[in-house]
Amino acid sequence: MNGRQLSGIALGAYVLPGRVADPAVVVNQAKAAERLDLHTVWLSERWGTKDLGVIAGAVSQATSRIRIASGITHLQSRHPALLASLAMTAQALSGGRFMLGVGRSVDAMWAAVGLPRSTNASIVDHADIFRRLCRGEKVSYDGPAGRYPSLRLNDIPDQPVPPVVFAAIGPKGLGLAGRHFDGVLLHPFLTPAAVERSVRRVRDAERAAGRPVGSVRVYATVVVACELPAEEELAVVDARAVTYYQIPGFGERLAAVNGWDPEPLSRLRSHPLLAGVRGSADSVLTREKLVEAASALPRPWTAEAAAVGSARSCHLMFERFREAGADELVLHGSTPDRFDALLNGADARSSN
Repeated sequence: MNGRQLSGIALGAYVLPGRVADPAVVVNQAKAAERLDLHTVWLSERWGTKDLGVIAGAVSQATSRIRIASGITHLQSRHPALLASLAMTAQALSGGRFMLGVGRSVDAMWAAVGLPRSTNASIVDHADIFRRLCRGEKVSYDGPAGRYPSLRLNDIPDQPVPPVVFAAIGPKGLGLAGRHFDGVLLHPFLTPAAVERSVRRVRDAERAAGRPVGSVRVYATVVVACELPAEEELAVVDARAVTYYQIPGFGERLAAVNGWDPEPLSRLRSHPLLAGVRGSADSVLTREKLVEAASALPRPWTAEAAAVGSARSCHLMFERFREAGADELVLHGSTPDRFDALLNGADARSSN
């Protein structure tokens, strides 16, 4: 595979991380990612200003080589024909560079918006419906994913079905990815040891399903704050950690995967700034307030699961994730237009 490597591992990056008022900045971020020869840009979808279809279209026209991945959308949030149409339109515009990243999310979100929650059976069937529609097949379906008497895309480009990547944390999701998907996207704030255990579960599932080992590409998401002032490093790393750990159920899953005692989650959620917050904290709190709340988290929960500090320190962390079995790192938090110190310094040149 062509593209940038550092410490022996392929690199991609998120664009538009977090809350965004002006999505137009994605153009320069994507151009920077391609200038740095990254493999993939990941589009962080959020309803409001970060619609997957619109952003993918913009990035497809601002770049010519880099792969474009959703990271992540959800299979039940769009009608299957609309999702397949979005994907194949993106394939046509990009020359076959689109990848579909999907996830499960938490049941409370689906209850709040009036959509059915995901089950393993519905996820697998949704993915199958998606692939069939992208191939131009007629689909008649009644099952866990819903009821669709007659679906077909009337026009499809001469492009392949996009790879489908599943975002997974726990053993069931990792097993699902190993059996049914083209790739797996691991969550931010996993330690290298947790990534190694996750990779092992994916490979075991591949073997059990009779798939060649290595069929599923493992993308490890790594929050990066390289060569930043201390206060900005806290905003990139600690504030983002709060947005994950404060969500009931979700924080416990992350702690369990890392082998950590979940007790600090209660202290975090009882912080005065977070009391009564439902959903993601960054929907109601500024970065500064999130950093203040992050004081309730144990320091190892960020220091051992993110790449921070000097370029050399970040490179060493990347190498640990490579040794853990990740195929590609997805850099998060900082945006590609701020990666020059990370990728073009003396240490980076010696690592390529």
